[in-house]
Amino acid sequence: MKSKAPKSEDKTGEKAEQLPDFEQSLTELEALVAKLEQGDVPLEEALKTFERGVALTRQCQSSLRNAQQKVEVLLARNGEETIESFSDDEDVENER
Repeated sequence: MKSKAPKSEDKTGEKAEQLPDFEQSLTELEALVAKLEQGDVPLEEALKTFERGVALTRQCQSSLRNAQQKVEVLLARNGEETIESFSDDEDVENER
């Protein structure tokens, strides 16, 4: 049940792998949880399903962190129109 992420062209015209959006990841994660909760999945398949679920959970958490960071920046601006770059939490930790 492994779905491939859609590809799009980047600025150089090359195909770039895109992560699925939050809603797609969450929907797939919910389906995997329901499958595992049934309890009739063979062990090997259950392990693969669980592994995929962990990856989806991490994608969802990353999307939520990025959204929270954007909201915090927008609230901190107090309505001012400025351009600011958004960095991942990992980028901030690497700079310390």
